[in-house]
Amino acid sequence: MARYRGPVEKIERRLDADLGLKGERRLAGKSALEKRPFPPGQHGQRRSKISEYGLQLREKQKAKYLYGVSEKQFRKYFKEAVRKDGNTGENLVTLIEQRLDNVVFRMGFATTRANARQFTSHGHILVDGKKVDIPSYTVRAGQKIEIKEKSKSNAQIQRALELTNQTGMVEWVDVDKDKVFGIFTRIPTREEVVIPVEERLIVELYSK
Repeated sequence: MARYRGPVEKIERRLDADLGLKGERRLAGKSALEKRPFPPGQHGQRRSKISEYGLQLREKQKAKYLYGVSEKQFRKYFKEAVRKDGNTGENLVTLIEQRLDNVVFRMGFATTRANARQFTSHGHILVDGKKVDIPSYTVRAGQKIEIKEKSKSNAQIQRALELTNQTGMVEWVDVDKDKVFGIFTRIPTREEVVIPVEERLIVELYSK
């Protein structure tokens, strides 16, 4: 898919899933999904049965919008997941979790993955002391992710770190909020990654 530029809350309502696309608005209980928990459009409140293919496609769309990846990127991750040992669906999730923009988000340096992607592409992120401006860069266990010195006082980054007091921090990152850096300590297990996606259906879709 091309990068979606429209109202992101419509996506959450259409897919009936909290994909964390609005960050602080969601935490404040103001998300459109909570206020109008049905698909957008004049026929949104009609109940309709979804086919097996529709369910599989919906799960793929959830994952793509959640992590902000294109169809080409997603298919690449799937092929890599197939080549790896173990469960393909679990491999797929853990591979995408290693994206730099996602790790920046997980460390609390951004309120959404879209913000994290923007910070990264604008050159605010250092990996092991070197600037990396590629959001899809794969972070390895033990690597240090930090905000560039000139960017540490950025209001959006500081606000994002404040919000981690509400959201908490995931188990596989170790973050120093004062110095604004973190260590990606290990690759998470699928059980630790809490996302509203059934990757089994995605595997079934691509296996046809």
